[in-house]
Amino acid sequence: MLPVFTTPPPLGSGDEIAVVAPSRPIEESKLQRACDRLRETFSLDPVIFETATKDWEWLRDNPEARAEDIMRAFEDPAVRGVVAVTGGDDQLRVLKHLDPDRLTSSPTRFYGFSDNDNLRLFLWKHGIVSYGAVLHPTVTVDPELHPYTERYLRRAFFEESLGVVEPSPEWADEWFDFETGDPREWRENDGRTWRGEETVTGRVWGGCFSIVKWHLQTERYLPDPGDLDGAVLALETSEDVPLPREVRYTLRAMGERGLLGRFSGVVVGRPQTHSPGLEWNPGDDYREQLRDEICAALDEYNPDATAVFDVEFGHCSPIAPLPLGAKVTLDPTVRRIRFQ
Repeated sequence: MLPVFTTPPPLGSGDEIAVVAPSRPIEESKLQRACDRLRETFSLDPVIFETATKDWEWLRDNPEARAEDIMRAFEDPAVRGVVAVTGGDDQLRVLKHLDPDRLTSSPTRFYGFSDNDNLRLFLWKHGIVSYGAVLHPTVTVDPELHPYTERYLRRAFFEESLGVVEPSPEWADEWFDFETGDPREWRENDGRTWRGEETVTGRVWGGCFSIVKWHLQTERYLPDPGDLDGAVLALETSEDVPLPREVRYTLRAMGERGLLGRFSGVVVGRPQTHSPGLEWNPGDDYREQLRDEICAALDEYNPDATAVFDVEFGHCSPIAPLPLGAKVTLDPTVRRIRFQ
């Protein structure tokens, strides 16, 4: 049965926001930079929980403690929001240590993406809306917080919904250099690409492609298939930059499993292609390749689905913190994305 969804109450000026590390930690200098921006830009009071002070070896060896930090943050009556310091690659190990009753009894706004989409999909299954932002890189990068990111972070912090998410006028692909602090190269946004003509509304399920794939493989945290009827699938690719055909293969498996055809729409994040150490060259046409492969899977398993590509969420710059579990309307007639 589809859970009754709760959007946790928004934060207010001066409210406490718990800083936790459900995945990996970040350097103290970046943690300080992010906390300073939370205070100075958003007038929030960051409270650093235990996991955010630990190194990776300790976090790796203590998934139970990471789960406990999350639950304690949700239960703390003074805390109005919980934000992950960064992503990682093993948060799936944390989920079995979570008590859903401790989370649902005190629903709190959670902010995270990448590896934190593990927790966000867990919250989805238990009816809690969460938001796609982390301290690093969302809040730490660039000499000043990008105005587009700041605008939508303010909505995610202080408003009931994101409302209409407009395209950003510009985007950047390369990583920000913290040593030099030099501004990144920003490119003019050439817009979003739409597929289909039908306006659809549904709850958002999905997130980072790698994490969605893990949940499909482990199965234990997936919602009942019927709970996805009419939902909107969100997908974005991380700095792993998967081969476009690998994304199609996963969508094909979802189609054969009877899942892909249940969605009324699909929202695809603008892919990041700059990734040091990548063993293959995505090329300048990676976005087009990825779009073509996703459309091929939809053509076979869900030809009537409305889809929109190159949306500002996930591993891209700038971003709007996509809320999993929230209702979204995709309107291709006016090329608009609106969250309720």
